[in-house]
Amino acid sequence: MNDKILVAEDDEDIVELLKLYMENEGFTVFSATNGFDAYAIVKEEKIDLAVIDIMMPRMNGFELTKKIREISNIPIIILSAKNLDSDKILGLNVGADDYLTKPFNPLEIIARIHANLRRVYCFGENIETENNNNNILRVGDLVLDTQTLLLTKGDNEIALTPMEYKILVMLMQSPGRVYTKVQIYENINGAYFENDDSTLMVHMSKLREKIEDNSKTPRYIKTVRGVGYKIEKQ
Repeated sequence: MNDKILVAEDDEDIVELLKLYMENEGFTVFSATNGFDAYAIVKEEKIDLAVIDIMMPRMNGFELTKKIREISNIPIIILSAKNLDSDKILGLNVGADDYLTKPFNPLEIIARIHANLRRVYCFGENIETENNNNNILRVGDLVLDTQTLLLTKGDNEIALTPMEYKILVMLMQSPGRVYTKVQIYENINGAYFENDDSTLMVHMSKLREKIEDNSKTPRYIKTVRGVGYKIEKQ
């Protein structure tokens, strides 16, 4: 395994702990103690995934995440002592794929790294569709080509993150079918953790903002209260 992981964290003890576990998994680890140096590493190296602390000097984790998103679509896991839902939502909204709070279990970080990397590897794979034979999924005005990974709505192209793509493929393959949050997360991420509910809610919210005419009264992605989500048959 030659995946390159960036750890942006100003606590050197945490950096050394993470490096120990990551290198034991075969990852190549780059580290930075401030956001400015971390961004320079992303620009200079072919980083496959970043683990980013929020409270860092020179450039905080939120700012770093936004800067990385301008040049790269790599998975980003925020690791922070900030455990309020508002902080988690902000982190995901600025471009993070996952969010863990301190104190943390290093084994869970490793599990989430593997899950996020698997998601990227699967992003480019052809997915056998159920509602046609041409790798094209259609629901209403939405057309998703699983070979080119292109989503269009009418004449407009819509850019998707790997997480959003996997969610949408799952829902569009079976319009009308209700999926629980656990089913969605296990299908797209390979694992489900207790604190993943709010993460999924944020991804669903971002996906609605991209595909709905009005995200507050969605036509496509519907919430089935107490159960999960579905994409409405059109």
